[in-house]
Amino acid sequence: MPVQIATTGDLENAQRIILAEARYSNEHSHPCRNLIANYTLGQGEKTMTIPKVARMTADDLIDGVDMVISKDIGMTTVDLTTAEVGLKVILTDKLTMQANDNVKRVVGRQMGDGMSRKEDRDIIALFAALNGGTDYGADNINFTARNAGACIATAKASRFGSPLFVVHHPNAIFALTSSLAPVGATASVAIPHGFSEDLLRDFFRTNLSQVPFFEDGEIDVVGSTDSGRGVIAHKDALAILTSMEARTEPERDASLRAWELNVVADYGVFEVDDTLGAPLRYEIGNPATNN
Repeated sequence: MPVQIATTGDLENAQRIILAEARYSNEHSHPCRNLIANYTLGQGEKTMTIPKVARMTADDLIDGVDMVISKDIGMTTVDLTTAEVGLKVILTDKLTMQANDNVKRVVGRQMGDGMSRKEDRDIIALFAALNGGTDYGADNINFTARNAGACIATAKASRFGSPLFVVHHPNAIFALTSSLAPVGATASVAIPHGFSEDLLRDFFRTNLSQVPFFEDGEIDVVGSTDSGRGVIAHKDALAILTSMEARTEPERDASLRAWELNVVADYGVFEVDDTLGAPLRYEIGNPATNN
């Protein structure tokens, strides 16, 4: 049937545009995935085991005396698995036959944003558990340059590793950037080496002591307070394991005269090393705009 062929052909074109936009949006919409460790499961694999070894201490030696003390590797492991996440969009024949690329791109952007937001919020939910659940900062405290500097110093003293990164709510980052000049802090505007400028430049705000600060509006307030939890961490503190990147599969609904686009991804997010990061609890309420 000519009408069915035309509709099907147009859906193919629509699906290509929508999927391309969804992938682009999923990559660029939120920062957290691109800051933590990324792993991928191969065909036929369902679990990844990540080993961690303890620190060793060298001993003083005496010339001519054999070493008799051997060291324990102290290995522990973390098992990572994945689970499916998805959403469905219904495109009617009338919509797809309009052949409006702008509409298709809007739908693709919505789908990509939805999948990316889910992934981002899953990662953010892990922040609170780092450092044994002990916050840097506290409720009713602003994320000033002095406090940010103290967090960096504490993280380095606690051997979080290098490079570090910070993610927090835009309002917390505003408190930081607005306080930099008064306390005489030095900051740069370049993303340090090792972070993808292409994927993260829209979220990067400043660089303090070679630690980049990124903003993420998906960070929520804690309970009924005005404070929220960001994070300071090494990338190996958290990880995302992907078995299947987001993919789109169409399904015809004849009685509805429409096509369903089912978008599914298979991934999992995990706290890998509790000792390589800490939650940052600071105020994220809207700042005054009438000062």
